[in-house]
Amino acid sequence: MFTSEDELTIRKNLNEIRERINNAAVRSGRNPEDILLVAVSKTVGAEAIETVIKEKVLNFGENRVQELVQKYDIFNERCNWHLIGRLQTNKVKYIVDKVTMIHSLDRLGLADEIQKRAQACNRIVDTLIQVNVSGEKTKAGISPEEVHDFVRKVSLYPNIKVKGLMTIAPYTEDPENVRWIFRRLRNISVDIEGENIDNIDMQYLSMGMSHDFEVAIEEGANIVRIGSSIFGERQYT
Repeated sequence: MFTSEDELTIRKNLNEIRERINNAAVRSGRNPEDILLVAVSKTVGAEAIETVIKEKVLNFGENRVQELVQKYDIFNERCNWHLIGRLQTNKVKYIVDKVTMIHSLDRLGLADEIQKRAQACNRIVDTLIQVNVSGEKTKAGISPEEVHDFVRKVSLYPNIKVKGLMTIAPYTEDPENVRWIFRRLRNISVDIEGENIDNIDMQYLSMGMSHDFEVAIEEGANIVRIGSSIFGERQYT
């Protein structure tokens, strides 16, 4: 049961996160207002999401299609929904008209399906290409060596707009250990931007989560995906 104490805790957590985002942005000589906070709401109930909406956070990230659809039906267009988890091609049809952005485009088969579904409903779908910078076998995403070729191919899809890159760094007690991952993604982004490919825009770097977002911001992130530091530890059933 969601209590008034839970609401106060979320508000306190959110204030602390915003302060840390601001400080990290200032340290890197950037405007804190340029950093988009996506609250990762997987397994989180409607009352907790409502609390965050009241605090003017209007972007939420979901890993699972079914959960995103359920929450979209509750909140509809009061907020923006980001699909941040691995997306199966057979589930694209359920979210293509609901998401603000898909963060996990990582294969041409998925691009084919997004294009087909987006064209059918007359939408342009904003996407980020997920890059597996760390090379971990458990992580989704394409390799850094394949990004440039993949970008050129996706640029030909008229109903897909590539808006940047996304990565997930391995969990580590010391975020300094993964700084190189964020730095490399930033360098890849700069290289792609320099190629001036039609239909490709390196506007966003989605990188950094609860345990490493400050380092990610220092290395150029302008979207951070934060869940447990706002909502508390996940309650899986």
